[in-house]
Amino acid sequence: MTVTIAFDQAKADAALKGDMPDGSGVGVNYVDVIAKASKLTLPDGRKLLLKRKGLKLTLAIGDKQGEALLRRLDHGPDVRAIIRHALEAAALAAGARARLEPGAVHIDVEPAQGNDSSGTR
Repeated sequence: MTVTIAFDQAKADAALKGDMPDGSGVGVNYVDVIAKASKLTLPDGRKLLLKRKGLKLTLAIGDKQGEALLRRLDHGPDVRAIIRHALEAAALAAGARARLEPGAVHIDVEPAQGNDSSGTR
């Protein structure tokens, strides 16, 4: 199943243009705009949450969690590329796949296991 996290692209772009001071060089304010919109409940009842603490992103999908670092030296200097690589790495560690597009993050999540309601064993 694909989950879409929609965020305000204009506000995110303002974070990159310098309207919001960001001394990190990796776009932490841009990530914060995405993270603010990412608190969701999936149709199967699991929670999806993206958090940032320092340069570390944490993506939680139910009880699975993936972490990644915003790495300027490996993926920079383009801030969007840094964030895209970190989101993809965190999603893979959580057992999902992520794509960053303008105004949205698409996360392909595997269905929850153990939710077989057919009654067979």
